[in-house]
Amino acid sequence: MDVFDGRRCELGEGALWHPIRGQLFWFDISGRALLSREGDEAKRWDFESCVSAAGWIDRDHLLVASETGLWRLALSTGHREHVSPLDCSGGRLRPNDGRADPWGGFWISTMGRNAEDRAGSIWRLWRGEMRLLFPGLTIPNAICFDREREVAYLADTAQGIVWRQALDPASGWPRGEPEVFLELARSGLNPDGAIVDAAGRFWNAQWGASRVACYDANGAFLGEEKFEARQLSCPAFGGLNLDILHVTSAQHGMDEKTRRGEPFAGMTFARRIQSRGVPEPAVIP
Repeated sequence: MDVFDGRRCELGEGALWHPIRGQLFWFDISGRALLSREGDEAKRWDFESCVSAAGWIDRDHLLVASETGLWRLALSTGHREHVSPLDCSGGRLRPNDGRADPWGGFWISTMGRNAEDRAGSIWRLWRGEMRLLFPGLTIPNAICFDREREVAYLADTAQGIVWRQALDPASGWPRGEPEVFLELARSGLNPDGAIVDAAGRFWNAQWGASRVACYDANGAFLGEEKFEARQLSCPAFGGLNLDILHVTSAQHGMDEKTRRGEPFAGMTFARRIQSRGVPEPAVIP
């Protein structure tokens, strides 16, 4: 009953609720596609290379991260305009997690195609400048922001660590060094995509655990929302009151027997919960 969209992504990611359109967007990285729904109509935009994350620019345009750079996508026509390069090392890397920050910037991570050790990085585009922020990560994830506390979160799934990074209140650039927020490896948990709600709570999809876990601003575990797929990848708050928790999932790495045994793997889920999100900020490219 939690299924929002029954299409089975190979590697679902990048859930984004567009606050003006009232519409969820997400990606199938392996399928090289942006997906959405408008009422009962399933929508799809195909790309020539891997795409993984987006921010909204205005009602009719998204900033889309692909392995060939960042692109302005016109939703009505599919027309694409190049905005910025992204260093994917000649195809050895691909984009992964990404999200707009409250200052109008866009953070995007890259990683090795086979999750090569410490081959990935996190970058930020702001006012036309693409700057490297955090190199030497293996599977960079959990990029999200708490504007009230002027912090960002980021993770390396391979290390099982989530960090909290102080941000400059005027520009949103990192200030000082990141500090460890959660050490999840000791519990056998793999931090994937994340979002912060209106109360400053951190919601983290945990790959392999069938759950989106909730932590307070000090890192204390508060609870979880379980879904019918083990490999959950990226949450987003949506709906009229931003109280519907959406989450993408994946079939990536599963053999045929496992895929048959997990019929919901790769689908996108939605559930109304007691918490509320905050509107996703616009990107100002």
